[in-house]
Amino acid sequence: MNRSAKLPIFLLFGVALLDLIGFGIVIPILPFLSPELGASKFDIALIIVVYAICSGLMSPFWGRLSDRWGRKRTLMLCLLGAAVSYVALAFAHALWMIFAARAFAGLMAGNLPVAAAMMADLTSLEDRASAMGKLGAAFGLGLVLGPFLGGLLSGDTGSFVLPCLVAAGMSLLALAAAAVFLKETVSVQAQSEHRSQAEPYRFGSSITFLKRTNNLRFVSQFTTHSALISSITYLLPIWTADTLGYTPKEVGFVLGVQGLAMAIIQGGMIGRLIDRFGEIPLLRAALIAVVAGLILAVFANGPVTIPMSFFIAVTGANFCFPILNSLASKRAEAKHRGQMMGATGSASSWGRVVGPLVTGVAVTYFGYSTAWVVLVVVSLYYVHWAYRIAQTDKSTF
Repeated sequence: MNRSAKLPIFLLFGVALLDLIGFGIVIPILPFLSPELGASKFDIALIIVVYAICSGLMSPFWGRLSDRWGRKRTLMLCLLGAAVSYVALAFAHALWMIFAARAFAGLMAGNLPVAAAMMADLTSLEDRASAMGKLGAAFGLGLVLGPFLGGLLSGDTGSFVLPCLVAAGMSLLALAAAAVFLKETVSVQAQSEHRSQAEPYRFGSSITFLKRTNNLRFVSQFTTHSALISSITYLLPIWTADTLGYTPKEVGFVLGVQGLAMAIIQGGMIGRLIDRFGEIPLLRAALIAVVAGLILAVFANGPVTIPMSFFIAVTGANFCFPILNSLASKRAEAKHRGQMMGATGSASSWGRVVGPLVTGVAVTYFGYSTAWVVLVVVSLYYVHWAYRIAQTDKSTF
């Protein structure tokens, strides 16, 4: 890939990074402030779920809109919505206001699916996985800088106001960067053709689209993947707080270290490893690491084994997501790429609904070990899909 082709990718990476730093800022403080407003452990899961439900409903809409209206304008609108949601969260003084702010954030959460579609527009099939890895690296760096800033800005009290206002500022900075530096990747003619040919948007249309293109089973793995990751992210702060006495600062540090590893893996390593081993073999190997980390979490009870189980599981998962994104972008025509990535975003959002709900019930009524056992079972299904179904059903990929 020549230098002129790399520049738009670098600019998109920068915009995504700014936005994801803002996203990461609120992660380590939500579980700590919410109880001060009367939230239980299950309420914390519900706060995650309400965001995911709204995101799941709207992600297909944002993907289709980016096909018809352009990626750049759609991305900018979503960034503006994110900034507004953080301001609302900053001044929430009742539990229902947190729910409302997170619901609105979910409704506007088209940033990543649209950015993924734009990244696919900018790259060839051969460079796709590596480019998706760079988008994943932006997410990883966001989870380095964001949680670190969130923990630092919240102090020992877990205050929302300053961290959330800084998060809003990061989204507005990303919006300004997108407006100035990003170029539209869907031509005016392509937008016009899509508007004239596409069916009117309706809820549930993604299912029809995925069935028609034989992608339903494949895209459902985004749900499985997201259910695992969101459950791990939900459990980590409350697990470490109850077991190790962690505060937002310590949780932010753990997430930051993992985010750095994620940035290294997805920004530099994954492209070379895919070139050497191939996408599917690497996906399968990564899933073994996910299972190993989750099994360790069932038995972990100390300051070494608890973070170690988290690092092993999430490091394995870090290899999976850019590979899934790359495969998804290759399974859609260019004119439907936004719709496809919107569908994967929606599937991921529903995983963030199911995962925290199930693990929230498990940890509330049966304890942490049972919650981790549930995730081990889900991860084994994921492995089964990658190793067995993919061999017998070539349409999976």
